[in-house]
Amino acid sequence: MAREFQRGHKAKISDLTAGTDLYVGVQIAAPGLTFDISCFGLDANEQLSDDRYFIFFNQPKSPEESIQLLGAQSGDTESFRVTLDRIPAAIQKLSFTATLDGAGQMSQIGPGYIRIVAGGEEVVRYAFTGSEFTTERAVMLGDFYLKDVWRFAAVGQGFDGGLDALLKNFGGEVAEEEAPPAPAAAAPGFAPPAQATAPPAFGAPAAPSAPQAPQPAPSFGAPSAPTPPPAPQQPVHTAPTIAAPLAPQAPQAPSPYGQPQQPQFGQVPGQAAPPAAPFGQQAPAPYGQPAPAPYGQQPPGSMTPGAPQGVPQGVPATGAGLQAALQPYKETATGQRWTPQNQQLMRVDLTMGGAGVLARQGSMVMYQGKVDFGYKSAGFVGRAVGNATGQEMQLMRCTGRGQVFLAEEGSHLHPVELQGDGICISAENVLAFDESLQYEVRRVEGHGIPGGALFTMLFQGTGTVVVKTHGTPVVLPVTPTTFADCNAVVAWSAASQVIVSSQVRLRRNAYPGHSGETVNLQFRGAPGNFIVVQPYEV
Repeated sequence: MAREFQRGHKAKISDLTAGTDLYVGVQIAAPGLTFDISCFGLDANEQLSDDRYFIFFNQPKSPEESIQLLGAQSGDTESFRVTLDRIPAAIQKLSFTATLDGAGQMSQIGPGYIRIVAGGEEVVRYAFTGSEFTTERAVMLGDFYLKDVWRFAAVGQGFDGGLDALLKNFGGEVAEEEAPPAPAAAAPGFAPPAQATAPPAFGAPAAPSAPQAPQPAPSFGAPSAPTPPPAPQQPVHTAPTIAAPLAPQAPQAPSPYGQPQQPQFGQVPGQAAPPAAPFGQQAPAPYGQPAPAPYGQQPPGSMTPGAPQGVPQGVPATGAGLQAALQPYKETATGQRWTPQNQQLMRVDLTMGGAGVLARQGSMVMYQGKVDFGYKSAGFVGRAVGNATGQEMQLMRCTGRGQVFLAEEGSHLHPVELQGDGICISAENVLAFDESLQYEVRRVEGHGIPGGALFTMLFQGTGTVVVKTHGTPVVLPVTPTTFADCNAVVAWSAASQVIVSSQVRLRRNAYPGHSGETVNLQFRGAPGNFIVVQPYEV
């Protein structure tokens, strides 16, 4: 029986099926709209570093055929074959997307889904509707991502812009098609008249508003080889989608023996030089370039209205300069629930996952959408325990549909995803966490400590906790000889054994054989345990 996923749900592929030869089907339709369904093979930085792994209508398979576009079948608008054990190590994520080809918005779509079939049996399905989107023209449906093992995540994240904007977001390039040259003069022709209507755009035909009943998908892994997909037809698009090589230039005229050919100013190397002009007259401009202005004058059309006179040539226009300057600081949207925008700013998408987020009060710096903020009371017992142990957290609850940006005093932020395991973190180093996590105060006992013990917060369950540090931390494996200053330790694995060694003195002066720290923590544990230390003492 197929598992029904909601937006933000994740699972290991091995928990869904034992197979690695998978069928991925996408069903999306709306009356009068055409869709392009693609797969982006991304590297560890979630960039399309190799455009051969952009699988779409013009490139139906990857070089080793680990990702193949199969076309519409079994009730799916588009389908893919993914062989996980053949994907090269450089590809760390497969992002399945749907974009509109032409006018329209994703809010117009009917009920749709992305599903995974293994051995002829559907193992997981993520369903969505147009009510989850507004004016977006693209949507990131689901991801296969490699995190020690291959996993699947139901994304359902809308994206402004079409396929070209999505391609640029993943680091790809979009080529501009050159307009065909206009004829010198209209001449009578004897060709048949032009078509009255434009040829149909590429994509599946518009489906009826009611979703079709799912049909069985092909069973991969059978002894017989699958039928190769039909050759895709040449599509007609409103905008180009991928870069193409430039046409070869005409061969360059030979230069005198022993002297290299030097291009003229403004001429591309390898391009033929323009014909010389008669003496006293201006030389014509190369084809496709504007004619130069007379000496000492500015070319017509280059004056910006309202711009001051006397501005040096070569200064970029204000708009282009601003765009170039602000480009490195644009919002990063990866389709994940938690996304670092930089080292000091974290973005959480409340529309993914369903559960709310608990964050430190005052940590919100900006939010988008309809977000509700409420006070999270710890109760009388919680306040008493927090005051007694120093692990009290003043929290606010963030719910709704939107994105919240969190930060605090320029601290470095690190999202830690828990999947049934646990981690111990000091309360003062916690910025925010998913409400689905369980947390409690844990006691670390030791002799000679003021108060008799140290305390920390234990987080367990499935979700993400954001840890804040002063500077870039270091993660060390736990060994029998691992010691750390309790004021510098940020977190450690819940299975680690902590032993306190205290050296309380009237003066904190180091002497031979003494580190100068009054309280040290010794960590012990099986291989795989760790501690996190920041380059700062509280």
